[in-house]
Amino acid sequence: MEKTLVIMAAGMGSRYGGLKQIDPVGPDNSIIIDYSVFDAVKCGFKKVVFIIKKENEQIFKETIGDKVSKHIKVEYVFQDLNNIPKGFKVPEGRVKPWGTAHAILSCKGVVNEPFMVINADDFYGRSAFKVIADWIDKADFKNLPLKIAMAGFYLKNTLTENGSVSRGICEVDENKKLIDIVERLKIMRKDGVISYTEDEKEWTPLSENAIASMNCWCFPPEFINELEPYFENFLKNEVPENPLKAEVYLPFAVRHMLQTKMCTVDVLEATDKWVGVTYPEDKPDVVKAISKLVSDGIYPEKLWD
Repeated sequence: MEKTLVIMAAGMGSRYGGLKQIDPVGPDNSIIIDYSVFDAVKCGFKKVVFIIKKENEQIFKETIGDKVSKHIKVEYVFQDLNNIPKGFKVPEGRVKPWGTAHAILSCKGVVNEPFMVINADDFYGRSAFKVIADWIDKADFKNLPLKIAMAGFYLKNTLTENGSVSRGICEVDENKKLIDIVERLKIMRKDGVISYTEDEKEWTPLSENAIASMNCWCFPPEFINELEPYFENFLKNEVPENPLKAEVYLPFAVRHMLQTKMCTVDVLEATDKWVGVTYPEDKPDVVKAISKLVSDGIYPEKLWD
C-alpha cells in the first residue's frame, strides 16, 4: 500500500532558540530529518511531505528537500496562522503557530493515502518506521471507526537531562489498544524520579516504563477531515482564554476521537531509544548517538551518496 511520511517542521523552536530542524548532527553534516527520511525510504515510503512555514521554504529545499528528492517524492505544505475557518480571526499580537493538530490540517488535498507523522527534531530510530510500515500494509482502512496507530516509547527513554519535556502519557490495554492519552506539558526527573507538574509547585511521579507518545502516528487520510470540527471547537472555546499561546495538540485530538468512539488506536512498540534537540545543550548527545549508529553500520557515513 502507498505510504507517505509527513514531517512537522513549522514549530518555532522557542526553547531551542533557533531553527533546530536544520542543525547538522551527522558526520556528513546530515540533519535529523535526513535520518528520518532515510529510514522511511528503507521501509517503503514513497512520498515525504514537509510541513513548514512559507518563509523557510528556500532554506528547507536547499538543506534537505533537493537532496532527498532523488530518492523519494517531496512535497511542501505551509502551516499558516491565517489558515483558519470563516468566521474566526487571528488574535491581535499572535505569532505562535496553532499547534500540531493544525499542522496536519495543512496537508488537506496533498495527502490522500495512509500517512505517518513525526516531529522534525526527533530521532525515532528505524524500528518506529518499520512497525508503522508493516501496520499500514496489514490495516483495514475501509470500515469505521478510523484505524490509527502510534509508535510508543518507554518514558525513561524519552527524557533529556537539560530540562523538561512534553509527552503524551498513554494508558494501553492487554490487546495493545490505546485507552487514553494525557498530554503532560512539563516532565523531568526530580530527585531521580520521573515526575510531571502542572503548576510548578506540586510534582507527581510517573512510571519509568509508562508508554509515551512522541508524536509518531499513523493516520488514514480521512483523519484530516475529522480534525476540522475539532479545530473549530478549539478556536471557539480555548483561544479566547489564551489568545496568544493556546495550541491544539495532536494527542488531544486523538483522545477526543477515542472518547467519542470515532477511532481505535493500535500501540506499536518502538525499540530504539529516542534522541532529540529540545534544548541547545541536547545537541552533543544527538551527535554522539548518531555517530555510534554510523560506526555500528546502521547508517552509512554519507547518507545520500
